[in-house]
Amino acid sequence: MKSRFLHTNLNVLDLDRSLAFYEKALGLKEIKRKNAADGSFTLAFLEDGQTDYQLELTCLHNRKEPYNLGDNETHLAFRVENKAEAYALHKEMGCVCYENHAMDLYFISDPDGYWIEILDR
Repeated sequence: MKSRFLHTNLNVLDLDRSLAFYEKALGLKEIKRKNAADGSFTLAFLEDGQTDYQLELTCLHNRKEPYNLGDNETHLAFRVENKAEAYALHKEMGCVCYENHAMDLYFISDPDGYWIEILDR
């Protein structure tokens, strides 16, 4: 059997805040959106402009409490062109949540607490 990665879904509380974060922190752009016919949720699909892999953000409109991320061991990973520049931006944004100097990587946290690994080219 052959398969192909399409997207990863994250549930978010505030879609506008998350869209702004992912655009500023990682350069992702919204490429399409789907609203439920009954108005209960919105799906927003983001791309990096380099691959066809997508990040799907789901906002359940009646949800008010934060999502339970458990031990938060699951994460996304991104390579950046200039890690020093990315790190400075992420520090300015206040979203750096963990640094591993021995492995030359760090993590940022999105507005809902999901971790994102940042790697160098």
